[in-house]
Amino acid sequence: MSSSIGGPGAEDNRTRGNDGQNESEHGVYGANRDALATDRQSVVAREKAEFGGMKFGSAFFGWLTATGLAVLLLGILSGIGVGVAASNNDAKNAAADNATTTTIVSAIVLLVVVFIAYFAGGYVAGRMARFNGIRQGVAVWLWAVIVTVILAIIGVIAGSQFDVLNRLGTIPTDSINGNMTAGGIISLILVVVLALVGAILGGLAGMRYHRKVDKVGLGL
Repeated sequence: MSSSIGGPGAEDNRTRGNDGQNESEHGVYGANRDALATDRQSVVAREKAEFGGMKFGSAFFGWLTATGLAVLLLGILSGIGVGVAASNNDAKNAAADNATTTTIVSAIVLLVVVFIAYFAGGYVAGRMARFNGIRQGVAVWLWAVIVTVILAIIGVIAGSQFDVLNRLGTIPTDSINGNMTAGGIISLILVVVLALVGAILGGLAGMRYHRKVDKVGLGL
């Protein structure tokens, strides 16, 4: 019978040959796996080189998010304040008697709202753009500056006739008219700085999500 040709020795040789082939294939696979892992480390770098940079489109939607959230939070807090003052005369009188304290508390609340809003805006931009979270946060902040400058120009040109700034309620008219106090200037600077810091931190947080995805998907 042909199945018995060669005897047990031939079967042992075939077995050893298969084992050697498996070991060889395993070695090749291991080498390819190591090479693939090395290549994976450059995947993110190549993607960043191709798709990185400041994305003003993503930053625009981040700025919209920041603006909308700021308006929403300020509206809620203002409503709460009005409701408390209307229902509690003692609280209303205390706020009137301690105008300085009320102003400081209001400024702190405004700064917190600005930070939260621009953190959210930076997060949206960083999440959409995927790379360069710091740049996306700065881009969100730049959109705010650009829009503010445009509205300021409109206010200077048409403000006296249509009172644009007061109707929009976006820019303090004192900053345009030169009537800001030292406290107002400090508050404005803090708002600008906190908006920038919040947007940058949000951009980094949004970008970090994609790094987690890359770590799982690419084995980095």
